[in-house]
Amino acid sequence: MTESISFVESFKQTQYQVAGNGKRNMQVLKEVFEQVDGQQESDIYGNGQIIESFQEKMATYLGKESAVFFPSGTMAQQIALRIWCDEKGVKKVAYHPLSHLEIHEEDGLKELHHIDTVLLGDEAGLIGLEDVLNLDQEIACLLLELPQREIGGQLPDYKTIVEISEYCKANGIRLHLDGARLFEILPHYQKSAAEICGLFDSVYISFYKGIGGLAGAILAGDKEFTQQSKVWKRRHGGDLISLYPYILSSNYYFEKRISKMELYYENAIELAMLFNSCPSIQTKPTVPVSNMFHVHISQPKEQLEAVLKEVYYKTGVGLTSYLKETNQSTYSFEVSIGDQYNSIPKDKLDEVFQLLKVKLK
Repeated sequence: MTESISFVESFKQTQYQVAGNGKRNMQVLKEVFEQVDGQQESDIYGNGQIIESFQEKMATYLGKESAVFFPSGTMAQQIALRIWCDEKGVKKVAYHPLSHLEIHEEDGLKELHHIDTVLLGDEAGLIGLEDVLNLDQEIACLLLELPQREIGGQLPDYKTIVEISEYCKANGIRLHLDGARLFEILPHYQKSAAEICGLFDSVYISFYKGIGGLAGAILAGDKEFTQQSKVWKRRHGGDLISLYPYILSSNYYFEKRISKMELYYENAIELAMLFNSCPSIQTKPTVPVSNMFHVHISQPKEQLEAVLKEVYYKTGVGLTSYLKETNQSTYSFEVSIGDQYNSIPKDKLDEVFQLLKVKLK
């Protein structure tokens, strides 16, 4: 039965999935518009109450003077780094070797803005204070991603961020936060968003990851910075005539899910413990520091897919739709906990991991 369908299809046919907030289908937007007065005026080219009130709300939440709504984080972050480079007259920034800007944006920062990059730290680890102290090149800005997604969502201790912030301030280096998953790390640090953002000159946050909105991002900082970002947003074509579907969904799902971040974090710790109880499986980090982690399984791919398909078929619970090769004998996948995890009956979850323990021996 399981042999006749693909691995992806076997996942799609499961009744429950451990990760995420549900399917990204039209219902995501329909649910939002059910709450909206159809006569409400839309935003027009970056102006209007609907966008301005949301920007003010986010600026307050992040503890910043001002905030600007962008259609994408890719656009927002390239613009932030361009502004800081222009301010200092130095076309060079530093970030982690596995930063989104380095591996997922087709060299946009270099090709569009002619900004050179310094890759700081080791791919498998986090940027530490020593890495910053040992910088031998002048840079305009240092970007820190919290959490560092490509290595399982790892985080530095809070003291390290404070020390890096103080060093940058003392040495005329702007500090930018790639906070795509900022909301998700607040429970671990036991800090408010404003406390964390207070250590950075500029901050980007996403509304489609843990929040589960349609799309969209906020870029926040002081008023002079955000005014410049609006000019660059226009230059990048980011001022669509109206962005209200993204703004409304960002606000709606922010209100719906921001209070659940602690639950997602606790659920991630619980699920990682279950994975780590199985032979051949290790999570990174071992104990998650946000709602996300990576699962590494030391098994041949064909054998592993067959095991997972059987688990999916017998339990109706899907763990992942893909396997990424990390080396010749290990495959991995990412888990980001949202609303779906709590919908899985506990006996079903127990059955999943009992089967895995037997099949992976």
